[in-house]
Amino acid sequence: MTSPLDPVILFHLGPVPISEAIVTTWTIMAVLVLGGFALTRRLDLRPGKRQAALEMMVDLLDTQIAETSGTRPAPYRAFIGTLFLFILVANWASLVPGVEPPTATMETDAALALLVFLSVIWFGVRGNGLAGYLRSFASPNVVMIPLNLLGSVTRVFSMFVRLFGNVMSGVFVIGIVASLAGLLVPIPLMALDLLTGLVQAYIFAVLAMVFIASTVAGGRPDGASLPEFKK
Repeated sequence: MTSPLDPVILFHLGPVPISEAIVTTWTIMAVLVLGGFALTRRLDLRPGKRQAALEMMVDLLDTQIAETSGTRPAPYRAFIGTLFLFILVANWASLVPGVEPPTATMETDAALALLVFLSVIWFGVRGNGLAGYLRSFASPNVVMIPLNLLGSVTRVFSMFVRLFGNVMSGVFVIGIVASLAGLLVPIPLMALDLLTGLVQAYIFAVLAMVFIASTVAGGRPDGASLPEFKK
């Protein structure tokens, strides 16, 4: 008997097994890329309804980044926005019959957590240089270096566990109720699952921004804060 946590292998590319989660992830990425291209290929100085809606969403994203980090959102907009959209669509993929959300698998959530871990390093080095990034581990003093090193790993691991646990539990609950009570009864649970998917995507993106901002600020000399964002 196989564990429900084991990945479902669909086919192999040579020696590399391709699981259902990978295929779904590729499909979501393709949809996001094609959708982004289709929605932004004809922008105008006098925006129509579609462009106005897009600009409103970008403005909401910028506001959230600015309120979270207190700095200019431009350097982080693409990464945080893409991270949020991917997790949101991946969470909501469970609404498609026969599709398991890739965020309900450990490998996808571990990859997302690793991506955040690498982004913290990237933005830390980019913002303060290598010396400044290394200095962030000595904040507020050198005694904290071991704890800060451990914290940089455990906080990202906690993001992985939180996302996997919440999405997987939602899939299990809906599946169990559907098998026991029929197809119509789980509809309220599916609506709740939509809300949970949105909240989890939001929390994951906000935590990623918090970790990035704290690393960049911690690497500045004399504890200098990030440049304040003003509209």
